[in-house]
Amino acid sequence: MMKFIDFRSDSVTWPTEEMRAAMQQALVGDDAFGEDPTTAELESYGASLVGKEAAVFVPSGTFANQIALITHCNRGDEIIIDDRSHIVQFESGGAAALANVQFRTIEPKGNAVTTEEIISKIRKSENSTEPKTALICIEDTMLNGNTIPLETMRELRYLSSRYHVPVHLDGARLFNAAAAQNVSAAEIAQNADSVMISLSKGLCAPAGALLCGSKSFIDKARAKRSLLGGTMHQSGVLAAAGLVALKTMRQRLSQDHETAFYLANSLTQFSELQIDITSVETNMVYCKFNDENFESESLCDFFKSRNILVQLNPQEDGLRLMTHRWINRQDVDTFVKAMEDFLKAN
Repeated sequence: MMKFIDFRSDSVTWPTEEMRAAMQQALVGDDAFGEDPTTAELESYGASLVGKEAAVFVPSGTFANQIALITHCNRGDEIIIDDRSHIVQFESGGAAALANVQFRTIEPKGNAVTTEEIISKIRKSENSTEPKTALICIEDTMLNGNTIPLETMRELRYLSSRYHVPVHLDGARLFNAAAAQNVSAAEIAQNADSVMISLSKGLCAPAGALLCGSKSFIDKARAKRSLLGGTMHQSGVLAAAGLVALKTMRQRLSQDHETAFYLANSLTQFSELQIDITSVETNMVYCKFNDENFESESLCDFFKSRNILVQLNPQEDGLRLMTHRWINRQDVDTFVKAMEDFLKAN
């Protein structure tokens, strides 16, 4: 069991007992030869959930995003992407180092990027001195936990067809977005040419992600996986946990959202905090301190002394709190009491 109550991320989740049993009993073969039956089942099932022809199993979501860029783009191409996105901020410059492409970033005026903002960035000239707009990347949910409106995704599909620019969907928390919008993941993903789905965040698998798309696209992406050393041999041991994640754990994500709403509502009692409860859509809660001079390190140390782990918002001052399978309302109450004690002491 987890020693701490951990609000830092939904990536801190550990496998359920059902996953551990499935991993122990998994049928395996050598996936380098396409002979691992459990991996094949995971890829087929995952692709069907997002309405795509095929999928390839890879070690991580970052790995899936990077082989998507390499498969979609040629060296020197340009990608249109939200400046706040994971691919820009937290993938170690992989787009430059691996795909040899550049970003044309958007700084959205609202919570989510709009099609108008995307259109303004598409290069419509055939001037050979300009880079080619080769890909549009979108993230759902976004790093702030907000979803992309379904109407925006549909407009994006039209935009993609009009300008002949494919769309890659970083769906690290796609099933959270689907649960929040009360639609299927396929209804969102049908508006993108390729989609990454993470198995290891709120879905609790110990590792792994799927890159999904057309069969021809995935055939090419599979070769890129091999190029980057991502081919695993008896990968069915991990894929077994991924199957449980997709068949069981995605069905309960709305519970994490309810816990997040409970957390956000509980924190509104503190006048020292700024929190917009209406912005909580999924499993992420953001709050700021009115006192701009508060010592963030002392805050993290204080909570750790109470066996609670928190993380400062990496992009803004304040806290990013994330709920997941191993956070319940009692844990939230424990956190809120600790916050009360911290504010009294400071």
